[in-house]
Amino acid sequence: MKHLALVFLVTILVPQECFHYTVEASDDFVRTRGIHFMLNGSPYYANGFNAYWLMYAASDPSQRFKVLNAFREAAGHGLTVARTWAFSDGGYRPLQYSPGFYNEQMFSGLDFVISEARKHGIKLILSLVNNYENFGGKKQYVNWARSHGQYLTSDDDFFRSPVVKGYYMNHVRTVLNRYNRFTGIHYKDDPTIMAWELMNEPRCTTDPSGRTIQAWIAEMGWFVKSIDRKHLLEAGLEGFYGESTPQRKRMNLGFDIGTDFIRNNRIRAIDFATVHCYPDQWMSNSNEQYQLSFLNKWVSAHLIDAEYVIKKPILVAEFGKSIRGRGWGYWERDKVFNSVYYKIYASARRGGAAGGALFWQLLTEGMESFQDGYGIMLGQSSSTANLIARQSRKLYLIRHSTQLIIY
Repeated sequence: MKHLALVFLVTILVPQECFHYTVEASDDFVRTRGIHFMLNGSPYYANGFNAYWLMYAASDPSQRFKVLNAFREAAGHGLTVARTWAFSDGGYRPLQYSPGFYNEQMFSGLDFVISEARKHGIKLILSLVNNYENFGGKKQYVNWARSHGQYLTSDDDFFRSPVVKGYYMNHVRTVLNRYNRFTGIHYKDDPTIMAWELMNEPRCTTDPSGRTIQAWIAEMGWFVKSIDRKHLLEAGLEGFYGESTPQRKRMNLGFDIGTDFIRNNRIRAIDFATVHCYPDQWMSNSNEQYQLSFLNKWVSAHLIDAEYVIKKPILVAEFGKSIRGRGWGYWERDKVFNSVYYKIYASARRGGAAGGALFWQLLTEGMESFQDGYGIMLGQSSSTANLIARQSRKLYLIRHSTQLIIY
């Protein structure tokens, strides 16, 4: 009881505006040990955010202040991990404008993002390709192969075609071996990067058995590890169950997309599991209370499976609630954040597999055109921003409960 009282007292005494000064510097690699993330010998918990737009904004020097503002506001709320895109294939202002050919201005933008994340004590999860057409994705890769004479009948041939897989592996090799002109460090050697993500939300609806995705994750996982064994790797999964756990498939809400949360994450090259949760999208015709009930069951099931079946840490890598439509606002969004954060905190406090949660998405002033209903501007001091800062403090205190420092 004395220990709990001390934790409670420190929570009160550490002012929010000073909290970011206590965030541990980005000076070592995040690793895993059993079901926990570890940093410098201590369990590591990630309260974080998604900001897919970071490289895009940073590629224009006149817009880099938005990246700086986002990182400064995030650090001020105790956020320690950002997930963002390390891809933009074809189309407008691409990173990779043709297989193996890169736009140096865009790459310099990503260099800048990594450099500034390092300065603000924020780790990065970098995703390497998109499942969807946004920013090119697997469709662009398949179209590139078609333009070079390959007969491909589906965008899902991304996972099967040796030519397309060769394009993807070349991109992986290029990104991991990139020399950052701001830091003077190759990406594969930079501890600012927490993890690589094989793909944002991989789906292969043409093979609901899951065999195609399973083989692709295994092959690409070991390819990444052949270049870089310092960083963690995750697949980018949403968490839908597959044939390995038929009793769990009833939770999929009818989604049959060729992934298998259990089997995919048990691949040895995959270091931790991920789950995404958007009940407002997946169950758009149901009421708010039913969506919240599903959210609680969805997160709980995945935390349990990560701990006892997969036996690896897990991140809720995307979650959120749109405040557009049906009169929903901050109160309804806060209930979603409270639900996810409570599950993470309860698991972390008892030593479970939950490693943290990353909300979708962080924006900053001047980014109204990126607002998709889920965007959160921490500088507005909304009730949601206060919930985020409170969760950061709670996870910080779990990690440092035996070595509390007050500034």
